[in-house]
Amino acid sequence: MKKIETPRQALLGRDPDRDPDRLTAEVLSVVYTNPDNGYLIARVRAKGQPGQVTIVGNMGELSPGEALELEGRWGAHPKFGPQFEVSSFKQTYPATENGVIRFLKSSIKGVGEKTAKELVRRFGVEVLDILDTEPERLLALKGISRNKLKGIKESWGRQREIKNLIVFLHSHEVPPTFAPRIFQLYGAQAEAMLRKDPYELVYEIRGVGFRTADNMALKLGFAPDCRQRLEAAVIFVLESMGERGGHMFCPADKLLAEVARMLDFGDLETLAQALDGLADKKRVHVQDLPEQGVSRAVFLMRYYRFENEAAKRLCAMVAHPSPVSRRDVAGVLPGIEGRVGVNLTDEQREAVHQACVNKVFILTGGPGTGKTTITRAVVETLEALGLKVKLAAPTGRAAKRLSEATGRPAQTLHRLLQYSPDGGFHHCEERKLRAEALLVDEVSMLDGPLFLSVLRALPLTCRLILVGDADQLPSVGPGNVLSDLLLSASVPSAVLTHIFRQAQESFIVVNAHRINQGRFPLACDRDAPEADFFWVGQDDPQKVQSIIVETVCGRIPERYGLDPVRDVQVLTPMHKGLVGTQALNGLLQERLNPGPGPQLRRGENVFRPGDRVLQLRNNYDKEVFNGDLGWVLDLDVRENALSVEFDGQVAVYESAELDDLAPAYAISVHKSQGSEYPAVVVPVVTQHYLLLQRNLLYTALTRARRLAVFVGSEKAFRMGLANTRAGARRTHLRFRLREAFGRSLLA
Repeated sequence: MKKIETPRQALLGRDPDRDPDRLTAEVLSVVYTNPDNGYLIARVRAKGQPGQVTIVGNMGELSPGEALELEGRWGAHPKFGPQFEVSSFKQTYPATENGVIRFLKSSIKGVGEKTAKELVRRFGVEVLDILDTEPERLLALKGISRNKLKGIKESWGRQREIKNLIVFLHSHEVPPTFAPRIFQLYGAQAEAMLRKDPYELVYEIRGVGFRTADNMALKLGFAPDCRQRLEAAVIFVLESMGERGGHMFCPADKLLAEVARMLDFGDLETLAQALDGLADKKRVHVQDLPEQGVSRAVFLMRYYRFENEAAKRLCAMVAHPSPVSRRDVAGVLPGIEGRVGVNLTDEQREAVHQACVNKVFILTGGPGTGKTTITRAVVETLEALGLKVKLAAPTGRAAKRLSEATGRPAQTLHRLLQYSPDGGFHHCEERKLRAEALLVDEVSMLDGPLFLSVLRALPLTCRLILVGDADQLPSVGPGNVLSDLLLSASVPSAVLTHIFRQAQESFIVVNAHRINQGRFPLACDRDAPEADFFWVGQDDPQKVQSIIVETVCGRIPERYGLDPVRDVQVLTPMHKGLVGTQALNGLLQERLNPGPGPQLRRGENVFRPGDRVLQLRNNYDKEVFNGDLGWVLDLDVRENALSVEFDGQVAVYESAELDDLAPAYAISVHKSQGSEYPAVVVPVVTQHYLLLQRNLLYTALTRARRLAVFVGSEKAFRMGLANTRAGARRTHLRFRLREAFGRSLLA
């Protein structure tokens, strides 16, 4: 057998087909864990190796003191040097007294360092065997009562069973990070339950997808055409359509065709039987939708219930008496106009009346139509009438803009409802929100499930004002709430159409409305000092890339005096390609914030002090939210950590949290929703044809406050203008609203 090389020996040019390297090691510390996939970096003491050794791989949770038998390959990280890349591992008991002490205090509930040391002093390394076979002997130790021993035994038993489960999961290529949740669901019978039907994980454990469960099932001998597999595949495709396309349902024939394609399974009759089985189990709901010309529409059961419950709750709110009359509003509105310093038009004044009088009201309109002015007037009017008003928006950036517009505190809907890590909200049906009026801005971003959570939290006495632009991109999550509410014609609404004179002077506003009408934007006088919109025609994506970089880094700062890092935002439809977020972020970072100097690398991303970064998911502990923009203040290369400033608030990110951040010199148009920037630069190329659509172009342009520059192919832009159906969502809420309100009128 070829001699195993150490990390101090050559690490390159090795034979990939030879036997794997092996290590016997004791965990000293865990440097990093990723809870999403079980990836881990740890420092270990390995037999036959000098000093500490770094190990990396998908190993779930490890504790200091644990003993491991590892298989894998030696590798060399370009910055951190030699490391052992683990392909498989086995956990064993620690063999040294110090290892046992570290293991006990880090793994067993109720055992601290003092107790761990005393146990080892009394029983030696055999204490772990004693825990297995004769735990009562621990009572001889001073300080361990029967009650404490009971807790130690329970913790030890759970620890041992979870470790066994981790080994089982690892052998079937399931991320070990799911082990605690699987154990919580199934307990000591976890392995037996998984062997019986691993596809149950798809339904029971959020985050375990079909492919993970399918790999395990096929390894365990489940047939490719077994009913469990086909049913789980149907659910997976429906889930994917909701998460990626925003659909609440799918016609049965299209659904089964997609499942057949994914599984390479041609027996549609057997797939139809699997669908019927899911309907019998109430995991899906199948319904004819004659209003939409759809027979056998298939809903995930929770989506079906979302739509029905939302329609009924909205109907109940509208039907509940309102304590505010038009006379009440007329009595306070003139004074508010004088105090705010505006003269509302008849259209605006009527919108304020309707918003205050009705229990549920929708205000919508494009840029320059006065939504912000009316929003402030509505809030001040309701407060003048003695109502307690709360303000919220789907994202942190949108909430901040709402607060700036009204001069009052606003927060995200998740914070307003008090989101908890288990996925629920504190304010719900049982614990209503204390409010007499709730105004929600940027409602185009509101998805179906979150909208229902809002309705559940509101008392019937509360009124709900929804403000948004129905022509923006829809929500990232499933549903099309604002559009469905307007199309239902069941809820009072006002659509603002008048563009004010000062707004008519802005080519950003004028061209936003032209795009919304399917017309190519107008070019403004390039030499005019107030020029705020530019179209730069270029068909070659490579040249588009160069123009964007030069425009951001040179032309805009020179002419407009804007800071290219703080004030200029590149918005692009996609992440891949020459003008996707990934390529542009790399180029812009090297121009605007180059090395040398300290930096942290995380996958494809590099972070340096001064970098513009984007928060990718909500973090309630740090009070930063999906879509928030910040700037890296400082970083610690040794600890793999950094600090970021978000609008005056500083958040510290440890190694395990760096995946929550991404460079933000260029971001997707979808991530820009709810935000505004002094200047935006937008590439439009035929490479992005899959995502080019009218509402995307419109959303990108309306993110700009002072300047918008579009660079690319006129052909690609006209393709986007013509595309009004791509991304259309299959929902049924508007018809359920009509039905619910129709029944209410008949009652």
